[in-house]
Amino acid sequence: MINWDSNVFPGILGRTCDRPCEPACRRGRVDEEPVAICRLKRVAADNKDKDDVKSMMPKGPFKPNGKRIALIGAGPASLTVARDLAPIGYEIHLYDEQKLGGGFMRSQIPSFRLPEEVLNDEVNYILDLGIHAQFNHYVSSLKEVLDKGYDAVFVGSGAPKGRDLNVPGREEGKANIHLGINWLSSVAFEHIDKIGKKVIVLGGGNTAMDCCRTARRLGGDEVKVCVRSPFSEMKASPWEKEDAIHEDIPILDNHVPIEFVIKDGKLAGMMFDKVHATYDDKGKRKLVSTGEPPRFIEADDVLIAIGQENSFPWIERDLGIEFDEWGMPKVDETTFASTHPKVFFGGDAAFGPKNVITAVAHGHQGAVSIDLACQGKNLMDRLDPMVNLHSMKMGIHEWAYDSPVTIDDRFIVPLADKKKALSDRKLEVELGFDKLTGFKEAQRCLNCDVQTVFTEDKCIECDACVDICPTMCITFTENEESEEVLRQKLTVPANELTQDLYVSAELKTKRVMVKDENVCLHCGLCAERCPTSAWDMQKFLYNVTKTHTGCTA
Repeated sequence: MINWDSNVFPGILGRTCDRPCEPACRRGRVDEEPVAICRLKRVAADNKDKDDVKSMMPKGPFKPNGKRIALIGAGPASLTVARDLAPIGYEIHLYDEQKLGGGFMRSQIPSFRLPEEVLNDEVNYILDLGIHAQFNHYVSSLKEVLDKGYDAVFVGSGAPKGRDLNVPGREEGKANIHLGINWLSSVAFEHIDKIGKKVIVLGGGNTAMDCCRTARRLGGDEVKVCVRSPFSEMKASPWEKEDAIHEDIPILDNHVPIEFVIKDGKLAGMMFDKVHATYDDKGKRKLVSTGEPPRFIEADDVLIAIGQENSFPWIERDLGIEFDEWGMPKVDETTFASTHPKVFFGGDAAFGPKNVITAVAHGHQGAVSIDLACQGKNLMDRLDPMVNLHSMKMGIHEWAYDSPVTIDDRFIVPLADKKKALSDRKLEVELGFDKLTGFKEAQRCLNCDVQTVFTEDKCIECDACVDICPTMCITFTENEESEEVLRQKLTVPANELTQDLYVSAELKTKRVMVKDENVCLHCGLCAERCPTSAWDMQKFLYNVTKTHTGCTA
């Protein structure tokens, strides 16, 4: 429920999240790999008691407040808005052209990564709040929606247009050349169930990885990914590339497509120019041909996954919604409001393609703005997040958190048998952690939510904390006007400039306490050793701003 409160889709995100939080995990600063935060969300979701969880969710019918909201698109952003607004009395009308909710989570994420049962469960938790869902309904006119008298409209229609590649041979070979996101959608809804033996996938993002892995399951024996950029600069997540390679899919980097080769009126393959990357003084990349002869690669089918674009042909341009030169609506980054007082945008529809967790964040903030707008309040009067800080001390050597630091490396998520996985498009590849392994992985956490709090007037400058610190992150020294100088005079120089130093006020000896947060383990040994309780371990709780907590327990 903690995950559902903020993340809304713990089972989905525990399988498919782009993991923007993991690079910030401090375990990755003292170990090779961060805590598997994403996969631990899955452990919690997969081991829930469905009846128990359902009992803690809001239950309708809710007392109506007289306001009606239209949501365009049933993806993660719109569903989050629905989850946040329905319990506080809003009548929610959800429109989507697909037959079921989920948006791109359903149409573009393959079942071998996200089982349909998991998706249905988490979408239905929201639909069961009394949402008026109108599926198989394509909205062709925003004006018509506004004319129905809604108090606000939230556009969460995603980025539904795949970017095409217009090189010679495109038109002649169109029968076997497919836009990646359209093709994935056709596979998801079972309009397509096979592909040629030899397949080229163009692109280096996560969609390209989904395309190539899906092609392997639909009959592609020789599937190759061809990408313009160097392998290290591909947009795909590292683990997505690893998964493709594990399934015997070669990734050919530095290959720029020249043309689709047509023989006897049918696609035969593609020609590529081999390039290498050069960089100017500002780091701007330029791809330069190596001068080698063009390379021909055979193909029965080509999947183009070189990017996605927004498309708003259904939004009339005389409604008061301003668009920029790229055809994107002008949307406020804080309020997600457009230039029309009743229309809000979120998810990929707001600022272009991102990911599920970003869309959820947009949905939370969009719901806040809609609630404020419907009350006639200033949209910039944002709700404050729930913040708390309290001591975790229970005794001289006892803490109300698990302070010991484990030495385990990151645990590996087990996979299904490769032969079986490649023969069944719907067989989930990642099996997830079992409960015990999930517990062990969670033990790797360095408790960043428990802060070391230093009280200057209690310190007697005995340096006991310096002696006990296992990472030598505490230093007592004279302060410096230059942070750069101060960083270098610490017991261990603090060279991670993105991490602020914790510097106390001046002590009685005119020195200051300086702690390098970058390598602190939050083990609590400094607080245990301190004879005057100048150090304390205090738990910090932050709950993201929402109109409704999503939890009734």
